[in-house]
Parts: sequence; C-alpha cells; structure tokens
Amino acid sequence: MSDLKGKRALVTGASRGIGAAIARRLAADGADVAITYERSADKAAEVVRAVEALGGRGVAIQADSADAAAVRRSVDEAAQGLGGLDILVNNAGIARGGPLESMSLEDIDALIAVNIRAVVLASQAAIAHLPTGGRIVNIGSNLGERVPFPGLTVYSMTKSALVSFNRGLARDLGPRGITVNLVQPGSTNTDMNPADGPQAAAQLAVNALGRYGAPDDIAAAVAFLAGPGGRQITGSAITVDGGANA
Repeated sequence: MSDLKGKRALVTGASRGIGAAIARRLAADGADVAITYERSADKAAEVVRAVEALGGRGVAIQADSADAAAVRRSVDEAAQGLGGLDILVNNAGIARGGPLESMSLEDIDALIAVNIRAVVLASQAAIAHLPTGGRIVNIGSNLGERVPFPGLTVYSMTKSALVSFNRGLARDLGPRGITVNLVQPGSTNTDMNPADGPQAAAQLAVNALGRYGAPDDIAAAVAFLAGPGGRQITGSAITVDGGANA
C-alpha cells in the first residue's frame, strides 16, 4: 500500500508493543516514521530497521514522556529529522493501578504527566509543523469510558481526559484542515498486558469476541485515520476492544 506515500509521522513510545506496530504499519503504507523511546534503545533501533526495510526513513529519538521539555524537543527533532511532520500519534502511556487510598503521589503524578500532559504538549508542539491535511491520533483506552474492575480509578481518569481533549482540539484545528481522533484499545496482547497473564481471564470474561486483540489491530485503526479514508473523521473515537464496552 502507498496511502501514506510522502507523509512523515511521529509515533511516541514506539520501541515495542502497540507503538512499534503502529510505526511499522505507517511505514508499510508509505510513510517515513520517527519514534520516541525512553530506555529501550536496542528495541527502538529494531523498529527503525523495520521501517527502513519497508522503504521508509526511520528516526529514533530518546525522550522521557514524563519530561515536558523532552516531549517538546522530540517533536521538533522528528520534524527536523524527517523534513517536516504530517502525522502525530500520541501513543506513549503508562499503567499503574491500585485502590486510590493506597496510591502514592509519585504514581499519580506519573500517570498524569505521561498519559495526559505529554499528549497535550506533543500536540501543542506539533501544531507548528502540521500542514493542512495533517493528522493527530491519540491512543487512549476503552477504560476511559467504562471501568469494569476496581483499582483503575486514576488510570481510567487519565484516559477519559483524552476524550474531551480530542473533541476540543478537533474543534480548534478543524479550520486548518487538521483532524484529531482517538483510538481506544481494549485488552491487547503486549508485554504490559499479556494474553496469558494473571489478569487475562477476568478481561476475557467481559470481551464479546472472547479474545485479546493484537497490536496490529490497533495499528490498522490508526492507519485508517491517518490515511485518505479518515479525511472526514475528526473529534471521534474508535474503540478496538473486542466488544468489551458493548
């Protein structure tokens, strides 16, 4: 496919899992792709090699999404390294759970910094680079709309914040021809939430399809929104959760 031929994309937190799958899919569709990573330089290099093997230009940028300055810097470095920026995918996120009364201030601050503030700051920095027809795709969670289990209060709050951010920014950027959308994964087989992990049975019990998703399932939704088929979609959310929120 070449739906994204000539487009330049930044995918945050893309050294593994869903982010890596998104980077590979955008490259397969013709885009040049920059990614950010926090610590996994070797894994980030593997993703860059995969992007290049698919015919695109790949760039890896070290940036801690909890560091506001690093977030802003990474967007500018991506635009510089790729010669511009057409697509921003805010994928980086962390998950920390437990009863609210026992959560530390450090955990609460980290969830807010990475899952909310980094999305806002990366989007803010990207606006200066995005042309008419640019795309911002935020990766949230189906837990931003429903909370089926205890111990997810703060995490779910950070993901629900992306729903209103998504709608507001779509209004702000619509006059410039830039779309803003949200993809909300459900249970997806990654290192953070393996399909054979201790929480898998409980998650599958509320899943209409009875199976975990794959990172490529999320990447497909992102690629659709980033491509020509998504040109008239903005301020919307696509939930990819096997019907868990049905």
